Amino acid sequence: MKISIVSTLYYSQNYLEEFCKRCIDTAQKITSDIELILVNDGSPDQSLRKALELQQNYPFITLVDLSRNFGHHRAIMTGLQQATGDYIFLIDCDLEEDPELLTSFYEKISSNPTVDVVYGLQTKRKGNFFERFSGWAFYKFLSLLTSIDYPADTFTARLMTHRYVQSVLRYPEKELDIWGVFVLTGYNQIGVPAVKGFKEKSTYSLYKKIRMAIEIITSLSHRPLYFTFVLGVITTVVSLAIIVSLLYRKWINNIDVEGWASILASVWFLGGLILLVLGVIGIYLSKIFLEIKNRPLTIVKQVFRK
Repeated sequence: MKISIVSTLYYSQNYLEEFCKRCIDTAQKITSDIELILVNDGSPDQSLRKALELQQNYPFITLVDLSRNFGHHRAIMTGLQQATGDYIFLIDCDLEEDPELLTSFYEKISSNPTVDVVYGLQTKRKGNFFERFSGWAFYKFLSLLTSIDYPADTFTARLMTHRYVQSVLRYPEKELDIWGVFVLTGYNQIGVPAVKGFKEKSTYSLYKKIRMAIEIITSLSHRPLYFTFVLGVITTVVSLAIIVSLLYRKWINNIDVEGWASILASVWFLGGLILLVLGVIGIYLSKIFLEIKNRPLTIVKQVFRK
């Protein structure tokens, strides 16, 4: 039985040595047949050099060096493509998630042959009340618009069977949200409550969170197109009702209709609505444009194996 451990590198030089040691020590308590796959996602620090040094001591490390930074999700998919184990353990290398989770995950998945994925589930979100509430609302909003039960408070850390990972890799899209793909793939998945450490302040600003939400929604669902259609229908009906009301007041009740401000406001409202609808359509068209180019998910510059 073989276990593959997959992680990505980006500004990881300070954590890498401890991460590798803890992962290897934990995995070797389960099996002697292991591989540790590290994907260097164009990290500008010395992560690549550090990983090559560690490979001298741990020959079962496979280092995949990408030609540039392609992003976390694409780097993960590249790492999964390299994995050959019966079980694949995916985890971030910043040590916010304990590598020792592999032990409890393996106990869960090996004791129940119907389970294909065991993932970590946060017992408590970081931040103040507003951050926790906005995080909860964010995932509820995503679930509403994407028509899937989008995972909230989950870890990157997860142990997956080989057949599940092969199913994940069947998704061909380049503009992907990997957490949504994990859910869409199906199979029996269970969460295990765990505590997540927080070493640094989150790098996700409000702008990045909003941008991420737009990317996730438009990658996983076409519901916003339906919502904009419904919004357009409602606006048209309301506008017609207002026009009929104004004509009735003028022609039936002989009441002079005045007020250029209300007309101007109506024009602005309709103009804004048109821009909103065109914006949503434009986002989807841009994704179609990127997909039909069929650009590679990532470009592997070199693979280092011992």
